[in-house]
Amino acid sequence: MNRNKQRVLLGMSGGVDSSVAGFLLREQGYHVVGVTMKVWPQDCISRAEDKCCGPQAVADARSVAHALGIPHYVVDETDQFERLVIDYFAGEYQAGRTPNPCVMCNEKLKFGNLWSKAKALGCDYIATGHYAIIEHVVPGIGDPGEPVLVFIAAHLHHLPATAGLPTDPH
Repeated sequence: MNRNKQRVLLGMSGGVDSSVAGFLLREQGYHVVGVTMKVWPQDCISRAEDKCCGPQAVADARSVAHALGIPHYVVDETDQFERLVIDYFAGEYQAGRTPNPCVMCNEKLKFGNLWSKAKALGCDYIATGHYAIIEHVVPGIGDPGEPVLVFIAAHLHHLPATAGLPTDPH
């Protein structure tokens, strides 16, 4: 990524990885814009407190963005999350299969809708705290017990070059 004050949309979960990614990008001279998805409907708030993208995660991301001095936006994805992730999970579970809602959320929301948000905010790149070792991946080969590999394998075929995933420095 060229650092000449190009804008980077940072998907912020409120966790350490995305927070460090924001700090490093800012230190390298990028104009960072933080975005956190709100995915839990209001009637689920009490059960969503400790969940990914729950109210506490949103508050944590907002606090980190403030500390970093970067703008922060919360994007309401509750309808999309219910339709694309919760309905998928329930359908697969009812069919006797073991669904992976995180993979569906990553594909459809985090790396799906995030691109449109980046364009709307005038960002040249997107970045997250997801860590990746980018290698040539042969479908069906690898350790299916490794969630990061599953995530990356599910997305390598369509991740644009503008995806700012930290890579292994070794």
